[in-house]
Amino acid sequence: MSSTIENNIAKVRARIRSAAEKYQRTPDSVQLMAVSKTRPASMIREAANCGVVDIGENYLQEALDKQAELQDLALRWHFIGPIQSNKTRAIAEHFDWVHGVDRLKIAQRLNDQRPSELPPINICLQINVSEEDSKSGISTEQLPVLANQVQAMPNIALRGIMAIPQASDDLDEQRAAFKAVSHALSLLKETHPQMDTLSIGMSKDLEAAVAEGASIVRIGTDIFGQRT
Repeated sequence: MSSTIENNIAKVRARIRSAAEKYQRTPDSVQLMAVSKTRPASMIREAANCGVVDIGENYLQEALDKQAELQDLALRWHFIGPIQSNKTRAIAEHFDWVHGVDRLKIAQRLNDQRPSELPPINICLQINVSEEDSKSGISTEQLPVLANQVQAMPNIALRGIMAIPQASDDLDEQRAAFKAVSHALSLLKETHPQMDTLSIGMSKDLEAAVAEGASIVRIGTDIFGQRT
């Protein structure tokens, strides 16, 4: 008997496939990340059994506990929450990706604290595309300077941009915000051609994100259900 998580993942993948076809993209150009904050390790294991390898976590200690419990699985761990300076060492040591770097100080600490035996840590710079006071992220105007600074760090692979626009139920509004993020990445790629990642889109705006070029969508609720 198939599980709820298995069914949910199948539905999300169908949405990705449908959106990709609608907007003339190949479905496998959009990577599915399961956002598992506050969920038990058993749920991540279930998602992994359905072929999900990219796992997004917001809370460091909770994530480290789950990593220890799931070390038999070949997962890619993404840190997607706000980053405090006292958390950078553990993030540098235990994660493959960091989405949401918006300060030079944090990037420098991740670079300096990345263990030499590990490959460079993959970084997405976060922009505050809707200019909301409640959200982290730099302005698009600040992006080129930070990108140049991070690019020079040997233990960081500068991969792309992440953004969480202001919530909207209107597809056109969603697309307009994501289009601005996509345009910012296009401009950066002229000087940083290795930047290939657009980390945009969540459960409610997945289609708009795929339409505007998302390469990673971060899905929590539509895989694991509403958080209690």
